[in-house]
Amino acid sequence: MPSLKDLRNRISSVKATRKITKAMQMVAAAKLRRAQEAATAARPYAEHMDAILTNLNARLGSREGASPLLVGTGKDDTHLLVVMTAERGLAGAFNSNIARMARQRVRDLHAEGKTVKILCVGRKGADVLRREYRPLIVDVIDLRAVRNLGYGEAQSVAKRILAMFEAGEFDVATMFFSHFKNIITQDPSSLQLIPVPQPEQAAGDDEGAKASYEFEPDEEDILSDLLPRNIATQIYRALLENLAGFYASQMTAMDNATRNAGDMIDSLTLRYNRTRQAQITKELIEIISGAEAL
Repeated sequence: MPSLKDLRNRISSVKATRKITKAMQMVAAAKLRRAQEAATAARPYAEHMDAILTNLNARLGSREGASPLLVGTGKDDTHLLVVMTAERGLAGAFNSNIARMARQRVRDLHAEGKTVKILCVGRKGADVLRREYRPLIVDVIDLRAVRNLGYGEAQSVAKRILAMFEAGEFDVATMFFSHFKNIITQDPSSLQLIPVPQPEQAAGDDEGAKASYEFEPDEEDILSDLLPRNIATQIYRALLENLAGFYASQMTAMDNATRNAGDMIDSLTLRYNRTRQAQITKELIEIISGAEAL
């Protein structure tokens, strides 16, 4: 049975922990608003960019000489999985949910006999995937030193992916990230980066595929600039979605930790008072018994 001193120390320790979790909750809540605004602002541009290229893929996909970034290499043997997670933990199941989705994709591809490579953007995702798929990880991009996440970081990741593609290291690239919906819900999602996915249209609805585009000055010149920019744009959007989702998950997790710490303090305080009362009662009994013996 713990002594009164042990109980006091535990109560003080839990109170100190509650102060830390409360402070982290407030910091995450303050940062969440800006991250949410940035993620929301980036969505329309990224979605329209993706829609245009998907339409172009339907229109130009069968043309000879089309860019491999648009139509692919013609093979489906080697897959690159770009797993994007946070650099820090204490955010509930945020990082593990993304890693779980990537692990399931690896299992599915291995079952089909495909070769899989993993590019981790974020230290936590790499830590989780190393336990099972260390040989598949080709690189880990660490963004811990970045204080303000910007488009430059997305361009760096995009250049790494494009360099691997030009070197013939993979045929299909798929990105895994967390889609921010609201403070409570962050859905792990996947998006194919290379090649541009084919449009999903209802039967008989080919209006989008037949949309007419006039290129000025030249079709190849525009696509050579637009396709790499699209990859950087989609990565930037995923980074912003991840950042908002991380702060939301961390705020929720720290709120739960603060509540649990409060419940533990109440329980320990009750136990401390009962132990103290029992000890006082015991001492009074001893004093009274001694007095009566005299």
